[in-house]
Amino acid sequence: MNIIQNNLYINSPLEQFEVTSLLSLDAPIFGYIGLTLTNLALYSLIIFTLIVGLHYMGNNDIKLLPSKWSILLESLFASINSMVREQIGREIYLPFIYSLFFFILIANLLGNIPYSYTITTSVIVSIGLSFTILIGVTILGLSIHKIHFFSFFIPSGTPLALVPLLVLIELISYLARAFSLGIRLFANVVAGHTLLKILSTFLYQMFSGGLIIFIVTLVPFALFLAITGLELAVSFIQAYVFVLLVCSYIKDAIELH
Repeated sequence: MNIIQNNLYINSPLEQFEVTSLLSLDAPIFGYIGLTLTNLALYSLIIFTLIVGLHYMGNNDIKLLPSKWSILLESLFASINSMVREQIGREIYLPFIYSLFFFILIANLLGNIPYSYTITTSVIVSIGLSFTILIGVTILGLSIHKIHFFSFFIPSGTPLALVPLLVLIELISYLARAFSLGIRLFANVVAGHTLLKILSTFLYQMFSGGLIIFIVTLVPFALFLAITGLELAVSFIQAYVFVLLVCSYIKDAIELH
């Protein structure tokens, strides 16, 4: 019975989302503090390295003709710049939005590689990132409008008797942004990767069932490839939607809409 449970646990499609320790230093450093390298930390370093490397390869200062990487990066930059101008109207926030977009995009794309880890499937990363953005947006609104920022929670023309109720509703709606922003990213990525894991396991067993079954399995395998392509598109869409909502939150903090 224990062997069956262990096999079910190992083959679980949710196993790929676990944060595991890859390297641990038992020797205490600075007292009782030890160092542990997890897959989450490792892939965060890989994502940072990829982002810096891609932009270094896209550097076109020395070459006369732009490279493919340079054209791709310039296209993405133009798209994000256009979004920031339309949503916020101030390019001062462009570096933050552009960096956030690339971080989520590379994290999602890297997670589509078999046997890799997707850091956006970690609740700590997704919810932590959204809560950090909400706190930053709130500080931004307070620094611009001071005490007038709290008028954001009181709709104009509200009767005095309904102010306490509407303030509570608006406050809950405002705090719910942090959850919805992170959960949207987390849920979409987890759902896609779980589906791919289940289908790949099923296809692997079918491909091992003989020549006739192998030929028949080519049809669902083509569907699996199509779903994989869709998952790549979702990786880009989720990164774009995430920064688009962040832009709208920044705009609300600036203009108190």
